[in-house]
Amino acid sequence: QVQLVESGGGLVQPGGSLRLSCAASGRSLSNYIMGWFRQAPGKDREIVASIRWSTGFADYQDSVKGRFTIARDNARNLLYLQMNSLKPEDTAVYYCAVRGLGTTMYSVWGQGTQVTVSS
Repeated sequence: QVQLVESGGGLVQPGGSLRLSCAASGRSLSNYIMGWFRQAPGKDREIVASIRWSTGFADYQDSVKGRFTIARDNARNLLYLQMNSLKPEDTAVYYCAVRGLGTTMYSVWGQGTQVTVSS
């Protein structure tokens, strides 16, 4: 069973940057897709970006394209989300999650990390 632990959230001014990290342990991730999700107060959880671990192929929600970058460190089993040009509407709890190739449901989730964008 994969275990996930996020870190790197915090308070940042509009236009600033943050990098989130997600440490994965428990098994090889070569047959998995990892994603970053977020949930703002009163809103549904939404996917922000995903990456196929074996190839590095990434996909993004339209609202973050050009501003956020998802990346992974194979050697250290770390997932990252580099967030630039942050906006107040990016404020949310951010979660990393994993699903197996060929499945549609993300089955393992981290505990979440708060990102607040405010002046």
